[in-house]
Amino acid sequence: MARFRALIVGAGNMGRAWGRNLRDCEQTEIAGWVDIRPNAAAQAAEELQLSGVYTGDDLGRALAEIRPDFVVDVTVPEAHRDVTVQSLLAGYPVLGEKPMADTMEHAREMVAASERSGKLYMVSQSRRYNAQLAAFRRLITEKVGQPGILNSDFYIGAHFGGFRDEMPSPLLLDMAIHTLDAARYLSGADPMYVYCEEFNPSWSWYRGNACATAIFEMTGGLRYTYRGSWCSDGRHTSWEAEWRAVGRNGSATWDGANPPIAEIVTGHEGFFRPTETIVAEVPSAPYGIAGSLRDFLNALETGATPMGECHDNIKSLAMVFAAIESAATGRRVPVPLA
Repeated sequence: MARFRALIVGAGNMGRAWGRNLRDCEQTEIAGWVDIRPNAAAQAAEELQLSGVYTGDDLGRALAEIRPDFVVDVTVPEAHRDVTVQSLLAGYPVLGEKPMADTMEHAREMVAASERSGKLYMVSQSRRYNAQLAAFRRLITEKVGQPGILNSDFYIGAHFGGFRDEMPSPLLLDMAIHTLDAARYLSGADPMYVYCEEFNPSWSWYRGNACATAIFEMTGGLRYTYRGSWCSDGRHTSWEAEWRAVGRNGSATWDGANPPIAEIVTGHEGFFRPTETIVAEVPSAPYGIAGSLRDFLNALETGATPMGECHDNIKSLAMVFAAIESAATGRRVPVPLA
């Protein structure tokens, strides 16, 4: 089994989570860790009880001295473009945290850098690595049929404190990409247009709009509806949202926490057509960032295209920024995919 040497960029809370993920994976070792804050990387390496690891605050120097097999970008979104482009053009594949970038222009530059360098750039869309989500997709594909209706509800009262409380569109910018990306994954459809409204209830503790409702027109005639709130205390949905898919053969639902369920039409008589209930089988699989890492390493080994590869993931980012544009202009707007 090949063993890959990683350079981590970013030593915040999520950087430490990635450090533990890489440390505990039998296929990887942490060769280096950098952060623009002096001593932050060294402190993180010490906290994880890593020895012999290069630490510093200069990415270019670290790349030259370590020559890692790949880079893990766990910086803030505003830094993703610079870290990723520098690493790719220096010849190193990149596994980056979501969202891909802070603007679509920066995201396009990152995709172009992957193309110029010929190196893999994958975004860790970690919530795709959920065995129940995969089972829900199979239930839709194999039993429900191509969906014409897809709905998701996300309601969580998230009292983070800190920068999210000051963001202009905290729900859409920081969280909704997980759910919007899942909609693409579940349906196999791409976004074409969106109409979105953002708002902030009187009780919200966020400065920016913490609630949104969006209707996406997708390829194949699908209508996908997103409803979400980050200031809804009580009766929380799961972090994976609650879902309903409707197709020619019936309907399937998933509450984000339990195995998905479908009711499939079995006859053509009666006011309500008779149905059969199917509970999806959910095999075990690596979850979250552990799943992202496994997918990325497999791509390095085999050349397979992983989920979250930049040419695909930019479509999910486009959904976020198009929704924000629609809310700001009050218009239905196209979702640019290139």
